[in-house]
Amino acid sequence: MPSSERIVHPLAPVWDDRSCALVLGTMPSPASRAVNFYYGNPRNRFWRVAAALWDEPEPEINEGRRAFCLSHRIALWDVLASCDIVGASDASIEDPVPNDLSRVLDSAPILTIFCTGSTAARLYRRLIEPTLGRSCVALPSTSPANARMRLADLVSAYAPLRVACTQPHLPQ
Repeated sequence: MPSSERIVHPLAPVWDDRSCALVLGTMPSPASRAVNFYYGNPRNRFWRVAAALWDEPEPEINEGRRAFCLSHRIALWDVLASCDIVGASDASIEDPVPNDLSRVLDSAPILTIFCTGSTAARLYRRLIEPTLGRSCVALPSTSPANARMRLADLVSAYAPLRVACTQPHLPQ
């Protein structure tokens, strides 16, 4: 049985002063840490889902992914600043420490906070929501571990992200 490892979140959040939706995962997977960007496992479907929401080609390199997020007013980060974890298994997380989301929330007009996967949502609700006072919208995981969901079902489930990023009353 593999042992857990203490991981300190290595990735900076992606956002700018126009970001209106904050998408939070749990913690970058080993594959994401290796490529130094969010949802870096080639089998993770986050980027395919996002591209489908806007009917655009899937961004495939970090700078393209960053540009995609910023052009669609999406901020990316994770719920946790650190934790003990075995590989990419959210189920193995112990001793979680939450990120201080004020870094993003104080400088961007974030209207909606989304959590990708049930563990991210559960940890957000337990560790962040009580002090922040803002709820999250739970979305299904795009991880390869959630293979039971078809891509079309994920795209449908993620439709609220597009709605949150295209509100007509937001300044352009």
